[in-house]
Amino acid sequence: MTEPNGTTAATTPVRVLLADDHAAIRAGLRIMLEQSGRVEVVGEAADGDVAVRQARALRPDVVLMDVRMPGTDGIAATAAIVGERLAEVVALTTFDLDEYVLGMVRAGAAGFLLKTVGAHELVDAVCRVAAGEGVLAPEVTRRLLDAVAFHVPAAAPAPADDRLASLTARERDVLDALGDGLSNADIAVRLVVSETTVKSHVSHVLAKLGVRTRLQAGVLARDVRGPG
Repeated sequence: MTEPNGTTAATTPVRVLLADDHAAIRAGLRIMLEQSGRVEVVGEAADGDVAVRQARALRPDVVLMDVRMPGTDGIAATAAIVGERLAEVVALTTFDLDEYVLGMVRAGAAGFLLKTVGAHELVDAVCRVAAGEGVLAPEVTRRLLDAVAFHVPAAAPAPADDRLASLTARERDVLDALGDGLSNADIAVRLVVSETTVKSHVSHVLAKLGVRTRLQAGVLARDVRGPG
């Protein structure tokens, strides 16, 4: 549960909805999450349509969303959940770089995790997203940003140059760091500032660029400078 100051309350478990068409995967995720004592799994869904209905009814903090599901897939479900501001969505993927993954970026997923993620990394990712920080599996961050930089349409109607011109020098530094897929902690180390300061800068960057997620901002950063 996210507090007004953007932190996750230590005594309130993060509420998570699991969406995957394989019952065994949902069971495994539930065990890893609930054994931590930091997360409460409030519901499960085997397809995207049920995931959207469950999100509306249960109002979880985070939805762990399988990208490929029968019927309503993870892309359509994510677009609906994010569009209605029902919850943050983290995509679960085997990470084939294809239109499914690109579609999740466009739909507003807060980040991506591999289905092989370990328990510690899974719980940490869920808690970070609930606290307002997007997450990407470290081993795929650069690969994803490079792959989508020239395929994801701009999220805001103004030209990129106009939007970038509104950023301060420090905000440009933060945007560059988002383009490298860095977490708030990593950005704080790079810029020698506090994580609280980083979080404030990230919020300003997203607002000025007219994008909703750190991932979309990172894609824009890559689009401007090219892959590297």
